[in-house]
Amino acid sequence: MQFSIVFKTIGLLLMVFSLTQLPPIVVDMIYQQQEAFSFVIAFTLTLISGLLLYLPFRNSTKDFRIREGVLVVVSFWFVLSLFAATPFLLSNSLDMAFSDAFFESMSGLTTTGATVLSGLDDLPKAILYYRQQLQWLGGMGIIVLAVAILPMLGVGGMELYHAESSGISKDRLTPKLAQTAKALWKIYLSFTIICAVAYYWAGMSAFDAIGHSYSTVAIGGFSTHDLSIGYFDSVMIESVAIVFMFLAGVNFSLHFFVWRKKNVFEFFKDSEFKTYLTFLATMTIVTTFYLWNAEYYQSIEGSFRQGIFQSVSMATTTGFISTNFSLWPLILPVLLIFASFVGACAGSTGGGIKIVRALLMFKLAMKEIKKFIHPNAQINIKLNQRSVAESTLVSVWGFFSLYVIAFIFIMIALMFTGMDQVTSFSATAASMNNLGPGLGDVSQNYGSISESAKWILSFSMLLGRLEILTLMALLHKAFWRF
Repeated sequence: MQFSIVFKTIGLLLMVFSLTQLPPIVVDMIYQQQEAFSFVIAFTLTLISGLLLYLPFRNSTKDFRIREGVLVVVSFWFVLSLFAATPFLLSNSLDMAFSDAFFESMSGLTTTGATVLSGLDDLPKAILYYRQQLQWLGGMGIIVLAVAILPMLGVGGMELYHAESSGISKDRLTPKLAQTAKALWKIYLSFTIICAVAYYWAGMSAFDAIGHSYSTVAIGGFSTHDLSIGYFDSVMIESVAIVFMFLAGVNFSLHFFVWRKKNVFEFFKDSEFKTYLTFLATMTIVTTFYLWNAEYYQSIEGSFRQGIFQSVSMATTTGFISTNFSLWPLILPVLLIFASFVGACAGSTGGGIKIVRALLMFKLAMKEIKKFIHPNAQINIKLNQRSVAESTLVSVWGFFSLYVIAFIFIMIALMFTGMDQVTSFSATAASMNNLGPGLGDVSQNYGSISESAKWILSFSMLLGRLEILTLMALLHKAFWRF
């Protein structure tokens, strides 16, 4: 293991991240709420720590290998969450314990959207902006941003990119990796700007529009209000959220190809996109008609309004709330939680298992049924009219096996902390799928759970953000063999 290049890279990344502490200072200068000091201290501490890690190894020219890439990615998300928690700890308006501050920062950066805070409407604007910004940075992944920047600083990014993007999609869009990262960020930034403008036109204030555009495009779910999107009680605002949650849940590589070919019908040539569209439509129809049939809302229009919003929000793992869905007939909250297991498309900012993996597992199941009926038949599994390699199928099942094992262990660990079954199940699902809202004791927020449960869920959020394989590789003894 070449630790010199690891420390050098983490130091560089911390110095880059320190710059993100500056915008909240500007926000506080605008609103004059005396929160700037905590961000000045956080900026200074992060910058100096980055320099201390970087300077001793700045002349290191060793090659970056996959093991160093994995270690940097996992270490950096943990270290970043530590430093990102600093403004929460220093703020006089919050008075947060360290476990709460770390939980909040990890939830933001992993775009989970689970929060320990209440009374958001009364918090200083700088703190509210900072929470939204954390999700925006975590959405595409600050590692991907680093891949675009670090080559200019003498650090190669190939292993960082592969370690961060451990899914089966996220193909390289351009010949050079840095160009790929820049292309993804251009799309991401464009969506954010358009979303903010749309929210503003729909009736949000400029502050709320910018903040919610960050968490919408990041599929994060943080809001500047306790009631989330339900605070606005606006069909127009909910419609904007639905559109951009849907778009953010699509593979960003596919967005790039559609933009390059200037043909929107390219979306419908992709097997994962068609499955994604079908899945969301089915969830919307089932939820709408169950609410209408149960007479939970007076009209089909009201049932459809809440049904489509919560279906898209939960299935894409965004986690915005337009109404307290935990009070709906029991089957619907459970169904929505299960929808988050499938999640959005690979290569999107969403969490969950991912649509393409779910599709491949379904195709594998159908193949086994056909093989049982016709033992000698040669059956190929195809995506986009191409046969899927056996190694990819093995990888999908390996991922799913690790996912199930990790889910069971985390859920049992939470029950040992005193959580009931419903709360522990939904909290595990909400954290591993980077969803946010849960059921039972965590239906409103996570402030009431124990400190040990918060640390377990923080680990679970990181596990879900790195799609399990990256973090599991670090924990395997073979990784540390020299």
